[in-house]
Amino acid sequence: MTERENPLHKPVFKLIADVAKAENQRVFVIGGFVRDYFLQRTSQDIDIVVEGSGIDFAQKVAEKIGSKKLFVFKNFGTAMLQFGKIEIEFVGARKESYNKNSRKPIVEDGTIEDDQNRRDFTINALALSLNENDFGTLIDPFGGIQDLNDKIIRTPLNPNITFSDDPLRMIRAIRFATQLQFNIIEPVLIAIKRNKKRIKIVSIERIISEFNKILLSEKPSIGIKLLDETELLELIMPQLTALKGVETVGKIQHKDNFLHTLEVVDNICKVTNNIWLRWAALLHDIAKPRTKQFDPELGWTFHGHEYLGSKMINAIFGALRLPLNEKMRYVQKLVLLHLRPIVLSQSEVTDSAVRRLLFDAGDDIDDLMLLCEADITSKNERTQKRHLENFQLVRTKLKEIEEKDKIRNFQPPISGEIVMETYGLQPSLEVGIIKNAIKDAILDGIIKNDYDEAYAFMQQKAEEIGLVEKK
Repeated sequence: MTERENPLHKPVFKLIADVAKAENQRVFVIGGFVRDYFLQRTSQDIDIVVEGSGIDFAQKVAEKIGSKKLFVFKNFGTAMLQFGKIEIEFVGARKESYNKNSRKPIVEDGTIEDDQNRRDFTINALALSLNENDFGTLIDPFGGIQDLNDKIIRTPLNPNITFSDDPLRMIRAIRFATQLQFNIIEPVLIAIKRNKKRIKIVSIERIISEFNKILLSEKPSIGIKLLDETELLELIMPQLTALKGVETVGKIQHKDNFLHTLEVVDNICKVTNNIWLRWAALLHDIAKPRTKQFDPELGWTFHGHEYLGSKMINAIFGALRLPLNEKMRYVQKLVLLHLRPIVLSQSEVTDSAVRRLLFDAGDDIDDLMLLCEADITSKNERTQKRHLENFQLVRTKLKEIEEKDKIRNFQPPISGEIVMETYGLQPSLEVGIIKNAIKDAILDGIIKNDYDEAYAFMQQKAEEIGLVEKK
């Protein structure tokens, strides 16, 4: 075998094999590393199964290579060893049984065959021997290699048992189908749908961890459609399924906002790996079902969906145990502002409108523009081309105004402290009125973003509201 032909060419496998021989233990590399090798994908994570104690064996390997980067997880019977850039996890071969109300298995020591039986999918049950008598031999009891060639997701055992035992595997099946762009075979899809309610025993944190991997894939719509088809999406994120459907009054109908949202998500994934920008794309129209109305003159309207949508983000993030920090506020901001550049692109772009957009978006203006461009899903090529050209004009105007006026994240040159000191005020309504007036005057182009002009404007405003006598 050449180095490329041999998946076990890495020096670490020879070291592990030497320890296996010295300890007289059967040892195998299994799972994702083996699968990814046959898919010609790189993998830095290696799972080692030992017939015996995985922790004891890991300690022997750490001693042999002189590594102090060994982390032991006694509660799980596993150990993780850092070897250069590679993470190696060791676990004892085991067989598992489950009770009805828990994902936590009853674990017993087992053989490599037992361990392969408990694996989630055939493509993840592939193992390679690290033993002297058959080093490098592939152990494939369920036809995983054929399934890789056929690009299908299949369970080693009865899928109803597989998913009932550990319901998270239902979402993992969809995640792998999305990442690898494989098909889930019909009996497995049917079993997911049949066992969908079992997902309730899985923590939302584990579910969202898998969902984020779907969202980080090349084409998330594959997985989101599968979640919908199997009726898991309704249980995990009902706000998304509420977007589904088309309603018609007379001959006027609106687009299916669920399918539109998936197009926007796929579009944004072509230009960014930012998970939170992808979440903003997923949720940008989330309030449309609540704001939908039919106007005989205007047709279907969704007035204020961007404002209500931004208000919904907090509750959605809270329910999904997503971070309620600057990441959430970033998503809220993009949802709130996602129509603003569209409006600018459809009308004459005024300097003041561009200044206000720069001020409100701040450093997120470039991400906002990416979202707006992804939001163009018209099937009419001429319409799409026109919108993109208009957005390019908006981008040019944004750049010009930013270079000239330095508006992005600007703070008005006259602070509240200066106002209070000048007029002998305590924090009050009058201070806020003057500060906002200065900010608006700069954004509207009445004065420049300059201390002297702002100070003169402050004096003028103070006279108007009666803080000082008019000259």
